[in-house]
Amino acid sequence: MSRIGRMPIAIPAGVTVDIAENNQVTVKGPKGTLERVLPAEMTITKEGDEVKVTRPNDLKKMKSLHGLTRTLINNMIIGVTEGYEKKLEVNGVGYRAAKQGKKLTLSLGYSHPVEMEDPEGIEVTVDGQNLIIVKGIDKEKVGQYAAEIREKRAPEPYKGKGIKYVDEVIRRKVGKTGKK
Repeated sequence: MSRIGRMPIAIPAGVTVDIAENNQVTVKGPKGTLERVLPAEMTITKEGDEVKVTRPNDLKKMKSLHGLTRTLINNMIIGVTEGYEKKLEVNGVGYRAAKQGKKLTLSLGYSHPVEMEDPEGIEVTVDGQNLIIVKGIDKEKVGQYAAEIREKRAPEPYKGKGIKYVDEVIRRKVGKTGKK
């Protein structure tokens, strides 16, 4: 059995989980509502204040879907109770981030400022001039938008300039050396 898949998911107080046909799971909580259609092969049952996921057989595909399905439901529950956040740091001389309404403006050494519109359900705040915080209830959307921001100027290995995650470590390289 999948070690992750067979663990029951506890439903915290103030959260409701509805399982409709075709494995459409709706999770409502204090921070909002998330909906997702999960693989139809899995059996999702709600027993009291727990959600259990079971698989029909031990084929490799079913084993992998088992753990995935359980994790997706768990992420939805964590999202509506605590939410997710990713922090990005802008490094480099003259590189800065600013926020106006729903628009994030990045100055990244290009000839023009890079403007990004906040996607629906995601809140972006700028702390100081170089810390960007992406918050939301959907783990996938938060991670995706944070990755899109980072992609605008990924950190380079020589000076470490660019946008990186706060917990990311950049492998530095030694620059070229002159002739003797």
